[in-house]
Amino acid sequence: MHKVSLGATGLLGFAVVWQLIPALGLVDPQYLPYATDVFAWLVQEVRDLAFWRRLRLTMTSWAVGLAIATLAAVVLGTAVGLVPFLRRATHTMVEFLRPVPSVALIPLAVLMFGLQMRAALVIIVYAAFWQVFVQVIYGVADIDTVARDTARSFGLTRRERLRYLVLPTALPYLMTGLRLAAAVALILAITAEMVIGNPGLGRSIELSRSAGDAVGLYGLVVVAGLLGLLVNIVFRFIERRSLTWHQSVRSEETR
Repeated sequence: MHKVSLGATGLLGFAVVWQLIPALGLVDPQYLPYATDVFAWLVQEVRDLAFWRRLRLTMTSWAVGLAIATLAAVVLGTAVGLVPFLRRATHTMVEFLRPVPSVALIPLAVLMFGLQMRAALVIIVYAAFWQVFVQVIYGVADIDTVARDTARSFGLTRRERLRYLVLPTALPYLMTGLRLAAAVALILAITAEMVIGNPGLGRSIELSRSAGDAVGLYGLVVVAGLLGLLVNIVFRFIERRSLTWHQSVRSEETR
């Protein structure tokens, strides 16, 4: 509860500073509208069904892209992490591909799929995949040698080793990667809509910019920020629920 109140205080302080900047003439309200005007616009916008349709389109591409990326990363990451030879063989390739900006792939995605949702999914999946993939590899590779040898000496099958040894070790890494991937996927979902022109929040932001609608532009940016905050809160909650047994979560709760 203390953390929530501190967070709310921080947001309130940010809103007050935002309101004061144009009020004191530090920035022309044409370029930085008053916070009260933006929040009033948001109140009107949330009553419009078109707003919720655009929001649904953005969140759909986010959810589908994140799901595809997570599934592929878990399967491939587990396979690579369990085999030391594969880890060494793919290390250079991973370090080469991972830093490639996803936005740089937009022209290729458009060339392949045109101005469709599939083009945006390529960008979202590529960006989110690496966040989970690398974490899964680290998690699977972090299995204690003594625990692995003990499981073998007790005659555990491969499925039992995956369930009772690999999964508990890799799960904290996986949840961290998933939380990071969720945030990255949301950023790329909106960015792809802005650049490609698919309907959604990103396209609305771009239309507001081109029309010179500063209030609407900042209002949509606030919506994007609130979405990012909500996504982080939800995945932090899932992480804590799934790792109640883990030391990192227990130490957090005792603070």
